Amino acid sequence: MSGTTLPMGAALPARPPQTLRSLNDDILGVIARPGLLWIAVFALDLVVLLIGGLALRNEIVLGLGVGGWTRPVMWASYITNFVFWVGIAHCGTLVSAILYLFRSHFRRAVYRMAEAMTVFGVLTAGIFPLVHTGRPWFGYWLAPYPNQRGFWPNFRSPLEWDVFAVTTYLTLSSIFFFVGLIPDVAAARDRTRNRVLKPLYTLLAFGWTGAGHQWRHFYGAYLYFAALCTPLVLSVHSVVSWDFAMAQNAGWHNTIFAPYFVAGAIFSGVALVINLLIVARKAFKLEHIVTVDHMEKLAKLVLLTSTIVGYSYLTEFFMAWFGPSDAERDLFLFRYFGTFGWAAWIMFTCNVLLPLLLWLKPVRRNMTVLFVLMLSVNVGMWFERFVIIAVSLARPFTPYAWGVNYRISWTEIAVTAGAFAWFFMFFLVFVKVLPAFSLAELKETLPVPRRRKP
Repeated sequence: MSGTTLPMGAALPARPPQTLRSLNDDILGVIARPGLLWIAVFALDLVVLLIGGLALRNEIVLGLGVGGWTRPVMWASYITNFVFWVGIAHCGTLVSAILYLFRSHFRRAVYRMAEAMTVFGVLTAGIFPLVHTGRPWFGYWLAPYPNQRGFWPNFRSPLEWDVFAVTTYLTLSSIFFFVGLIPDVAAARDRTRNRVLKPLYTLLAFGWTGAGHQWRHFYGAYLYFAALCTPLVLSVHSVVSWDFAMAQNAGWHNTIFAPYFVAGAIFSGVALVINLLIVARKAFKLEHIVTVDHMEKLAKLVLLTSTIVGYSYLTEFFMAWFGPSDAERDLFLFRYFGTFGWAAWIMFTCNVLLPLLLWLKPVRRNMTVLFVLMLSVNVGMWFERFVIIAVSLARPFTPYAWGVNYRISWTEIAVTAGAFAWFFMFFLVFVKVLPAFSLAELKETLPVPRRRKP
């Protein structure tokens, strides 16, 4: 049950059958007074977040130049982070909404983590369109609102498309997340004696009593929001991909970008969900709820999306070689054999070659190996966005700008680390405040309790 493959014929350790009461104890028991380990991890996270905040403050005061922004690489790594975190946020909608519509029951034990990751990922991604403008305090200029100056956003700007895509996705995914929480929060409300958390649970439970008509309306609303959120998986990251595909830059002006970005988003998002679940199931001793079989099915989903991403890479190579554009052909040679060739090879190795190990069942069922593989996937996906954005900008049509002088600065590294700390800060609070696994849906998998005969 620890995640390692057992020898053939070995018996699992005896465990009493799961009941409604024991399931409540296991899941709601996670919401308890934080231990020393949680406090230490949270304190370290806040330190990293503070460093990132100070680096961002330094950049705002001194200018974007300290962030490594140089011509022609004018987007540096901040839009890389934006695309990465929007991609991370896609997994929750896939695992929760789409698999719910397809009645994939294995999602019941894992979807709550994925939904929370969606909300926190969008909250992280939304920072970077403001940061990369250099004047985040004027972020409200991006919103269309009546004003006396007659100032309206330029709706032809890709930056404006991102505003609508991110706000729409954040709104619907948050509603979907909180609607699914209602029965479980009500169970936590009835159980807790914490004077701080009880009012919060009472508010989020919306008067839930478990009556039959409430369950009927709950499942109707949940199905409606699942169907409403499903198109967002395709639309939101397609809009993000059009930020690049609508430009004339070599390496960007490509019709494959929309499906390519969507597949990459699901790929990285599911990988991070696996990482979080491996840690959570071990830390909270929930291996009997999130089983190795659940992890193996998620690993198969990673394998599928890795194949799609690898196919997209090869399609790009073929079209650059077969197409009529010399600039496109030159750019793809520059990506792998130029100044930033190391980033491209990290991308290809982590996203295409290493996931091939997932064809082996012992690898998919070994939690230590799986954790390392999923970690490498997210490293590779970050570098994929870096290669698409920074490397393509470093090789424009005009040769006089080919003197590549862009280097990732310490400010960028600190802000990127701060973004990860921002995400994990929300996640660490989430697992100690709200039910991290779905009580309502997991109870549906248990046998119907029967009264014992006297």
